[in-house]
Amino acid sequence: MSIRSAYDNWSATYDTDENLTRDLDCTVTRETLMGLKFKSAIELGCGTGKNTLLLAQIADKVYAIDFSDSMLEKAKEKVNSPNVTFIKGDLTQPWNCSSDSADLISCNLVLEHIEDLSFIFSEADRVLVKGGYFFICELHPFRQYRGTQANFQRNSETIEIPAFVHHISDFLNAGKNHNFLLEDFQEWWHENDKARSPRLASFLFRKRTTYSTD
Repeated sequence: MSIRSAYDNWSATYDTDENLTRDLDCTVTRETLMGLKFKSAIELGCGTGKNTLLLAQIADKVYAIDFSDSMLEKAKEKVNSPNVTFIKGDLTQPWNCSSDSADLISCNLVLEHIEDLSFIFSEADRVLVKGGYFFICELHPFRQYRGTQANFQRNSETIEIPAFVHHISDFLNAGKNHNFLLEDFQEWWHENDKARSPRLASFLFRKRTTYSTD
């Protein structure tokens, strides 16, 4: 099953399935971003809108992008905020966003499904204003090393969604190569993750305000 088809299928139960990773991601995003304010935010892979409501509170304008029609339908039902615009788009293709147009990009539980991190960081560099924030929260690679990946249940069958392993150094190097400075890195455990490896890794990058001429 393709990634797009899997998320179309999962959309019907995504918000109601037991999912500790989803729940922890919401907590991480709130704890990281709630104290900040933005003029324009772009949400990459908004899904059913689980973090869109928060972004609508901290940004004057939010552009929420996803490639799944079914996920977008659920998000539109959930989020009724006049400052939110939903956009269908494939993040592996040039984004339908103007250059230097946003001061926040938020990307949650998405990049495990995208092989080329360099393209994502390149587009983020193009779209963000200088000093803008790029927030990423992903399944921790320690979990991926053990074979964990996004999945859901359908008719007693476990549907695993195609995923790529990105090491912590892959995120750090992609940021360094595309004009970003790392402001914060955190590892996160759900309260049920006793004596286990971290469930999520979060990165808060900031686009450089000055570039080296070397």
